[in-house]
Amino acid sequence: MNIWWEESGSGRPVVLLHSTAADGRMWDEVWEPLAARFRVIRLDFRGYGRSPLVADKPYSDAGDVAALLDELGVGTAAVVGASGGGRVALGLAAIRPDLVSELVLIAAAAGLDPTPELAAFGAEEDRLLEAGDVRGAAELNAHMWLGPDAGEQARAKLVEMQRNAFELQLAADPELEFTRPEVDLAAIAAPALVVIGGHDLSYFADTGRHLVAEMPAATLLELPWAGHLPAMERPAEIAELLIARLAADRPSV
Repeated sequence: MNIWWEESGSGRPVVLLHSTAADGRMWDEVWEPLAARFRVIRLDFRGYGRSPLVADKPYSDAGDVAALLDELGVGTAAVVGASGGGRVALGLAAIRPDLVSELVLIAAAAGLDPTPELAAFGAEEDRLLEAGDVRGAAELNAHMWLGPDAGEQARAKLVEMQRNAFELQLAADPELEFTRPEVDLAAIAAPALVVIGGHDLSYFADTGRHLVAEMPAATLLELPWAGHLPAMERPAEIAELLIARLAADRPSV
């Protein structure tokens, strides 16, 4: 495998897929509470964290996750995806529904057209990167994606994760062919909890409502206090939410 991964704990498999503004370290503060209840698996997508951006053929993040779960002998898992990781989770459910028992989609991306606010952010990020200001682009991301409850340690960590991702991606072969599976939301039968934050961009609230409208077994949960990355803002609360949702004997959330 070309990707870094780790697992801990035993019981029901739970896969954590990181935001594309971060890497697998975004789950550090929820890792131990979840591993006390579940077999928890996390990874870094290619070009993030500890995974180089290399490929000798077209690849997708969803395909990489499927290959890892097959390698580990995971028959089926609950899949938790944050932001871009939520989009990967949807792709995994589309190409390998046998691997996905349940979805938790936290501020997930799903391919809607960008709002003017999101487009302006992307243009500013591009400007900084083209000027060689990698750290400035990483700081822009931390300012955009962390809500008011995030502490300085979380902000510094997100800057570091995003800066590292930019450096890996800028150093990679520009001819690499990245693909993304086609996703028919109406065909995803796995139960899904779709989480949106009250301090996130309206784009992701709209995306969450779109997912719930299109997916046959999805429910919406809004966290009024949350920004875009609540697992880094109030990790103890997110750990509790995930445990309550994913425990085998849980009531419905």
